[in-house]
Amino acid sequence: MRVAAFTDFGDGDNVEIQERPDPEPAPEEAVIDVEACSLNRHDLWILQGDSAMVTEGALPFVSGLDAAGVVREAGDRAAVSEGDRVVLCPNQTCGTCEFCREGPETHCKQFMLYHGALAEQALVDASRLIQLPDNVGFREAAALPTAYLTAWRMLKVADVGPTDLVFIPGATGGVGVAAVQLADVLGAESIGTSTSQRKLARLEEFGCDYTVQSADPDELVHEVRTIGDPDAVINHLGGEFTQAGLEAMKRAGTMVICGRTAGGGSSFKVAPFFLKHQEIVGSTMGTQPELETLVELLGEEAFDPPVGDTYDLSETGQAFDDMIERDAFGKLVVEP
Repeated sequence: MRVAAFTDFGDGDNVEIQERPDPEPAPEEAVIDVEACSLNRHDLWILQGDSAMVTEGALPFVSGLDAAGVVREAGDRAAVSEGDRVVLCPNQTCGTCEFCREGPETHCKQFMLYHGALAEQALVDASRLIQLPDNVGFREAAALPTAYLTAWRMLKVADVGPTDLVFIPGATGGVGVAAVQLADVLGAESIGTSTSQRKLARLEEFGCDYTVQSADPDELVHEVRTIGDPDAVINHLGGEFTQAGLEAMKRAGTMVICGRTAGGGSSFKVAPFFLKHQEIVGSTMGTQPELETLVELLGEEAFDPPVGDTYDLSETGQAFDDMIERDAFGKLVVEP
């Protein structure tokens, strides 16, 4: 089979198509023919050498978390069958710690993510496969496991519900678009920001109630306050947007942070933070039952993940370069 391997750290020029042996499943594993694999900033960080998960000694490395496809072969004890249409939950856990036993599984002390879906075939833990409704396409399914699952978990952690107002800085990225759409599913209103008016116009088409065109944190705070006092902030940017979110958010509001796109460190004013009884909560991915819920909602057409561009496996390097340019709206999807 062919794979798109990272042969060095850098950009798309360091992605090479290589031949690997076809995988064979153990009793509790399955091999899927990958019909679609969406790209995430997580993959890009690995390619750029900005991830502690993958060191130079692991090269050449095949990334790809979000696989949707058809079961090619299943092990004797697998709960799936040849021909099943599935999407992979990329969570990998120890299965024995207190969090695996009592939940949520994302708190597992050995929590990791699957990699290897940027390939024609993927060898996976069969228990992590979720059956797809007949009306759900592979491209849309592949958009769910990282961006939409992360956003859904963040909204749930912040206890977002009907009539709430949610502030989403950088709302035209993968998690941002997902948060806008899923806030709408929950009956909440959203404020989304971007530097691109073109992308903000698209965002409104997907349910964003208020948009602000700016990358300046102080300006964002001012503009958000003219709209209302957000109950929650969905922050995948980190950096200086943490303080901005706190300033914009209402008393006793909750900010959930899942990323560091704008910076790996944040500083904030302590006194207003505790005097307003605000909360900052960290969040990574979501649970497999939550992904199952998203698959059900997608099957019910509660939302429709936008797909920006699609690429053949041989074009994976170009897909990453396009991600670096940040010009696309919606998920970038490789179709091996």
